[in-house]
Amino acid sequence: MATFYYQGRNADGSKASGLVEAATEELAAEMLLNKGIVPTSIAQGAAEKSAFDFNWKALLTPSVPLEVLVIFCRQMFSLTKAGVPLLRSMRGLAQNCHNKQLKAALDSVCNELTNGRNLSASMQLHPAIFSPLFVSMIQVGENTGRLDQALLQLAGYYEQEVETRKRIKTAMRYPTFVITFVLLAMFILNVKVIPQFTSMFSRFGVDLPLPTRILITTSDFFVNYWGLLLGIIVGLLFAFRAWVNTTNGRIRWDHLRLRMPIVGDIVNRAQLSRFARTFSLMLSAGVPLNQSLALSAEAIDNKFLEQRILEMKSQIESGVAVSATAINANIFTPLVIQMMSVGEETGRIDELLLEVSDFYDRE
Repeated sequence: MATFYYQGRNADGSKASGLVEAATEELAAEMLLNKGIVPTSIAQGAAEKSAFDFNWKALLTPSVPLEVLVIFCRQMFSLTKAGVPLLRSMRGLAQNCHNKQLKAALDSVCNELTNGRNLSASMQLHPAIFSPLFVSMIQVGENTGRLDQALLQLAGYYEQEVETRKRIKTAMRYPTFVITFVLLAMFILNVKVIPQFTSMFSRFGVDLPLPTRILITTSDFFVNYWGLLLGIIVGLLFAFRAWVNTTNGRIRWDHLRLRMPIVGDIVNRAQLSRFARTFSLMLSAGVPLNQSLALSAEAIDNKFLEQRILEMKSQIESGVAVSATAINANIFTPLVIQMMSVGEETGRIDELLLEVSDFYDRE
């Protein structure tokens, strides 16, 4: 799945431009024509984001929980395996769906199926709900005549993803508590405790050492200029958001996240576990190696790791072995690289990648 930047004309002749996700340029053009847009140019790749661009619609629109997608995949698997016609299955699930976003998407998919579009192309019109990974798995299932198995694999994948997220939350609970407690203690010390000592020291009239004077000055700033301090914090947050919203800023921040004390190691292993599990799923489904890497990179919520994995993809397309590209990426442990090398030699790389995912989960 790739992102294409297009320019074109609407039905009324007005100019239109934007981004569209599709497997090929031809599919992107077809999607635009179905929307009433006649494309004049289509180029692969997203336009550089402005520092102050923000997707407010995505922020305000609740996403479909993974648990809901698991139930959907399980139900679709059962209906497909039982031989129920696809359109009838989708309509039944749409009628009984309690999630508004998924229900609207399923209704749209039913309309597209009625118009003769296949399931993967219909789901591709809703990238906020059906990810490129999801669509690719459905497409493989359609092409091989094993749609039920593709749905079963997706259900297992999302179930494992739910469990991984729960483990991450559990692992992050203690560091979050400690950091929150330290910040709260610093606030109470500066606002309540230190001012009392300041008045006592002033009555004694003694010369205070430099560290104590710095501490008292900091406390005075907290107490007397809290409005200015609040404004500085808000300004820094906006500046940070603007920086992170740029491509280079996001990559640097995601790299920094991986190097943070305590939490960085947890985030790193969680993301690499997701990559290994996704890569294994794609390969076992019969998705080509380079496309599997691209989809696996997209599934990772870390632009730095995504960039490294896409570099692996480019090297593989140049003829470099998978294990060699993993070494060059410098993001995997030696044990994982060894397992990938063995899997490449034995033709069981998908199975060993699944073990890699389990290894990271246990860590």
